[in-house]
Amino acid sequence: MLIRPLEIVIAFTLVLAAFGSIAQGKVYLPKDDALQLAFPGADKIETTNLYLTEEEMKEVTRASGATVDSALYMLYVGKRGNEVLGYAAIEAATVRTLPETVMVVMNPDGSVDFVEILAFFEPEEYKPSKRWLDQFQGERLSANLRVGGDIQGLTGATLSAQAITRQVRKSSAMLRLFLERRP
Repeated sequence: MLIRPLEIVIAFTLVLAAFGSIAQGKVYLPKDDALQLAFPGADKIETTNLYLTEEEMKEVTRASGATVDSALYMLYVGKRGNEVLGYAAIEAATVRTLPETVMVVMNPDGSVDFVEILAFFEPEEYKPSKRWLDQFQGERLSANLRVGGDIQGLTGATLSAQAITRQVRKSSAMLRLFLERRP
């Protein structure tokens, strides 16, 4: 079988197009910049590791609807002096076939302050807008913190909406566990 130059060009173009869709992914904000955004008035940002028992892992999974696949979970605590300004969790998840990383910033009372997409590797048209992310503000972990409940869906980006909502639910459940453990 003879391969003609035009077939080689077409094949090469298809390969580049396939890799191009992967290369569309983007990191929007590195971790250190994200944490400064989370806690603009902080004089220190502490890292707190939660070590979960198997029972706690099951409880967080039950409460959030998100699988907890590690007994170690990291929270960031923004402080000014001894005053806690808030908490942040950085969560990575697969949307369809590619990853995203989201930072969930929560107030000292456990409500969501804001959600920021730090990296998104699915096609850009599936990336939720800031306006959509803003609907998480003030939300708390509850049965209504879900797409179709208090969270509106995204036409054409259902998997993105569900993935981010799971990440917010998981972060909220982890913070609740952390706050319950405090004396």
